Amino acid sequence: MSVLIRPQMKTTGEVQSTIDITPESAGWQYVSFAVYQLKEGQTLRGAANGRETAVVILSGVGKAELNGQSLGQIGERNSVFDEIAPYALYLSEDASYQISCASPSMEVAVASAPTTHQHLAPRLIRPEDVSVELRGEGNTRRRIQHILDTDQEAEHLIIVEAITPAGNWSSFPPHKHDTENPPHEAYLEETYYHHISPAEGFAFQRVYTYDGFDETVAVHDGDLVLVPKGYHVVSTPPGFDDYYLNVMAGPHRVWKYQVDPAFRRLLPPSGSITGSIVRPSASKG
Repeated sequence: MSVLIRPQMKTTGEVQSTIDITPESAGWQYVSFAVYQLKEGQTLRGAANGRETAVVILSGVGKAELNGQSLGQIGERNSVFDEIAPYALYLSEDASYQISCASPSMEVAVASAPTTHQHLAPRLIRPEDVSVELRGEGNTRRRIQHILDTDQEAEHLIIVEAITPAGNWSSFPPHKHDTENPPHEAYLEETYYHHISPAEGFAFQRVYTYDGFDETVAVHDGDLVLVPKGYHVVSTPPGFDDYYLNVMAGPHRVWKYQVDPAFRRLLPPSGSITGSIVRPSASKG
């Protein structure tokens, strides 16, 4: 199976989905991911159905319910490239949600992973709850928005956004997290859902190992890339910005990775891929 998934329009209830992958279709164990396109007046209804689930409002404005309780208006940005963090819903395994579109359109992503039945409280994640990080320097500079990262309560899911300016590299240096080898590396399956600005452009993503698996793909607006194993990195050409939503999950909710040995000399003395937090989450004070 190719790592590249092109969008395919499919009607689900009264709304359309463009991406819909499951562990079975992806050939792995943890991550499910879908993207829905709503028009004004349409409603997306769903339930966790025994899986830890997150609903991310990528763009558009609407009204939300969580377990039948109104949350009021959610969504602020017209585009994923607006410098505003998204709204999101976190659902435990027995929770349900409803999103009603109140703008000309909405794009909603739904991610899930197996639950360990901790019965965590469902909650609304607001933009002010999301830490924003500027990571990298020079042509590796990008903006990371930590929607549901390891410092926030969850069982398996890790969800972040990245906006990479034209001509820059992201997910850099190339790194992998395909082996359960604590404390050095943790197994995490990962998806990259891309948008390009302007939309007629493209970016490149490489997913590779040193034992024969090597795919470099041109990603266009609305494409999904699977990272089942191997090192991975993203590059944007001059003239086009790249956005991607990352969903990760594995047996343990730890982001421990190994950098491609060819690039380890570029790591800072700390040995980790980090940046500066420019807007801490409300929970961090």
